[in-house]
Amino acid sequence: MPTLITGAGLIGTAFAQFATRRAESVLFLDSEPRENYIQMKLGSAGFKLIRKDIRDLPALVNLIQLHHVDTIVHTAGLIGNRVADSIYNGFQINLGGTLNVAEAIRLTHVKRLVHISTFGVYDRRRDTIGPVAEDFPRGPGGAYGNLKTAKELLLEACQKQYGFEMIILRPATVFGFGHFWSGSRGGEKMQRLLQDGLEGMPVKIPFNQTMANEYVYAKDVGKAVDLAATVQLPAETIFNIGSGIVTPFEDIVETVRRFIPSLQVEVEASEPPLSKTQPLDISKAKKYLGWEPDYSLEKAFEDFIQEVKKINPYSAKHAS
Repeated sequence: MPTLITGAGLIGTAFAQFATRRAESVLFLDSEPRENYIQMKLGSAGFKLIRKDIRDLPALVNLIQLHHVDTIVHTAGLIGNRVADSIYNGFQINLGGTLNVAEAIRLTHVKRLVHISTFGVYDRRRDTIGPVAEDFPRGPGGAYGNLKTAKELLLEACQKQYGFEMIILRPATVFGFGHFWSGSRGGEKMQRLLQDGLEGMPVKIPFNQTMANEYVYAKDVGKAVDLAATVQLPAETIFNIGSGIVTPFEDIVETVRRFIPSLQVEVEASEPPLSKTQPLDISKAKKYLGWEPDYSLEKAFEDFIQEVKKINPYSAKHAS
């Protein structure tokens, strides 16, 4: 039976790469898909693209029934400032869309939901001593983090009431080749460092994006989602997915310079950065999912650069 992926962005396509390798067919539900991007990530692999809005419950139910879907990977939603710029719109898409997913599961008896949350649910205003575990308080106060927390709480209530299987993943800042329509500034920053750097152009980064942060490569997240979709339901079902390392921005730049020695970075004035002080505790993902990251930061950038070069082979002139 095929897996339905809501949202055809970086995480959804990263998971689909794993799923299609094991001959699983996947369906993407996306109201504004970037078809060239999906084809670039998946080639001619077995997938179908359905242009529907997650807020359209009848269409969602019909799709699940028509294709006999038994697993849903829910990634669709706005990120960061895309939510804060219009909390009403963010509510309708992020929370309303998630409620539709839960209701569709109830109506069609889908077996498992893998919900992609974020480490942004944690309330970092509180003191943190040591790595941040999954039981750390949620609700950071901002529009995006609070709505992500609300999505988790809503799904927890639905799962308890309806009894479907559910695994929640909370990735750190995900980077890899993406289109970033939904608003991931952290992922976009990492891609611009490579794309503009390979073109020999100064990379302009807002000051608020120079924070120390925890990053995880998209292919590692794709592997985590694939495990969450296929393993026997474990005793624990909420997992941090990260590197377990908080990396200063200066170290990011220096790592990229190992591959692009001519890299020039210009920091533009903006509000001050808010740095992470403690990494995620990823021990539960290791124990219960059998997951740990395969890519160090350097290995990830090496792989990432190869993907960028495939898209624009003329950009390689500034790489070492």
